[in-house]
Amino acid sequence: MTKLKSIFIALSLMSLFSGYSFAGKIKLDHVEPMFWWTNMTNPNLQVMVHGKNISDCKVAIDYPGVSVERIIGTDNPNYLFINLLIDKSAKAGTFDLLFTDNGKTKANYKYELKERRSGSANRKGFDTSDVLYLLMPDRFSNGNPDNDSVDGMEDKLDRENPDGRHGGDIQGIINHLDYLQDLGITALWSTPLMEDNMPKVSYHGYAISDYYKIDARYGTNDDYARLSAEAKKRGIKLIIDIVTNHAASEHWMVKDLPTKDWIHIFPEFTNSNHCKTTTNDPYVSDVDYRRNFDGWFDTSMADLNQKNDLLLTYLAQNTIWWIEFADLGGVRIDTYPYNDTEAMAEYCNLIMDEYPNFNIVGETWLSSSADIAYWQKGAINNDGYESGLPCVMDFPLMDATLKAFNEKESWNEGLIRLYNSLAADYFYPDRDNLFTFLENHDTDRVMSIMNGDINKFKMSLAFLLTTRGIPQLYYGGEIMMQGRKSDGDGVMRIDFPGGWEVDARNAFTKEGRTDLENEAFNFQKKLLNYRKNNPVLHTGKLKHFAPENEVYVYFRSNEEKMIMVLLNNSDESSKTVDCKRFDEVMAGFTSAKNIMTDEKLNDISSIEVPAKSVTILELY
Repeated sequence: MTKLKSIFIALSLMSLFSGYSFAGKIKLDHVEPMFWWTNMTNPNLQVMVHGKNISDCKVAIDYPGVSVERIIGTDNPNYLFINLLIDKSAKAGTFDLLFTDNGKTKANYKYELKERRSGSANRKGFDTSDVLYLLMPDRFSNGNPDNDSVDGMEDKLDRENPDGRHGGDIQGIINHLDYLQDLGITALWSTPLMEDNMPKVSYHGYAISDYYKIDARYGTNDDYARLSAEAKKRGIKLIIDIVTNHAASEHWMVKDLPTKDWIHIFPEFTNSNHCKTTTNDPYVSDVDYRRNFDGWFDTSMADLNQKNDLLLTYLAQNTIWWIEFADLGGVRIDTYPYNDTEAMAEYCNLIMDEYPNFNIVGETWLSSSADIAYWQKGAINNDGYESGLPCVMDFPLMDATLKAFNEKESWNEGLIRLYNSLAADYFYPDRDNLFTFLENHDTDRVMSIMNGDINKFKMSLAFLLTTRGIPQLYYGGEIMMQGRKSDGDGVMRIDFPGGWEVDARNAFTKEGRTDLENEAFNFQKKLLNYRKNNPVLHTGKLKHFAPENEVYVYFRSNEEKMIMVLLNNSDESSKTVDCKRFDEVMAGFTSAKNIMTDEKLNDISSIEVPAKSVTILELY
């Protein structure tokens, strides 16, 4: 019998073991969330308690400002859900959650209310002033070799195996925060750091086996909070990667389901069809619609049923718990269009009601602006759907950028792809709150697509960092690291050179980089730091002009500055651009400074742009 069939049989038989009375003390296996805070905007708290036959017990609390509103049992006697009301009078401290049966104490849990961090409710999430740096912790840097392999976790250190654990951890990230600050990064997104205790291929972290625990091979919960604090000292927000669609088949809740409908169960394993356009397809069949939302993402990833109110509250509270605990600056939600639509709208609203100035980005991997805009808060959708999701990922612009600089100019190829992709922005209700990128952990490396061409690197990066949206970079992109998805995810997600003491070179340092890598690094660093200090590239008005003669020109402007960007996509010839065409923008400006070379231009009636290059000017 396969392991997967065993799981399904175990889940089906779970309800048969609910009958006997337990006379002695009850061991509380899990109480989640383990603690909470005073003065939360939402005074309601759902505490999930897991222990053998805990449902036989009554629950008592005696603490000023805290009352039990409701106790919910389920079809599994090993669970109780306790709904608490924590009013504004409640003070920080501890109280007993007392579990009794027939007057006898069966279990006791010391529950703590912590003092909420000052200003927590008004925390500012990532926005257009930020540039995010995405890294995979297992592949970035090993700062603590002592946690490379951990007792009780099957997947051990095996750096020779592309799909194995390589040993990168939280301490490794902390060790290189100065590097990220120097580069000009203002926000850090790590792929999931929560426990992924699958027996193999656990390094990516997307099969979570404990939502309240950092994977011991990365460190501890306190290490994660320390990472956030150290990043914040350097002006870097920490973004958490949350997985609401699925949990690991090894998660303790999957092995002992809180309710029969906690996950989607089929007579036999049923994979998602990954057909995300079923969401708003007017001709969709019921079977295809259900298969997208309810099918499992993978054999090791049990599909969660967000329609279950207890589960949805559990997921939202877990996200809020991490935001409070680690003082976070944003949330990224994995595989967003696989989740139940209405449930996730409620999830987003619960978080944004608690943190009105926060930001959440959903992984909306679809091919058109129309499909992606459906998921952004404020979209005018034919079916009336309102997602509550502030930020979406701009996959169409990524696709256009990767193609544009690899093509010869024509009426529908080359730079016109960038122009047309931006022209479709009318679909989006919030055009600034779009997550823009060239690559991430699920795509080919941009420099593999561009065959290591540094000119294409500079052009694509310059476009990303000067157009609208919130740019995201990927670890190693600054040194033009390459990798192809066709070679396998583990091969594509290579280690950052120098993140391990035994590495032959250390690309975190100038001396450890090649001349070409230093050229790429220095270009990115200068542009990032210019962007960081110039709000015109955060919120400035964008105006662009249709590409002509292999050149695309656009402007960003506010009351203080005017930036002009010229992209010459010709492989062979420089271009002299007559600026008369841009009078509606350039009138009154007579000179400029090249922000990358610091060269002064005293005459901008025409501008020379070298072949296959970008020129970025600050006009005066």
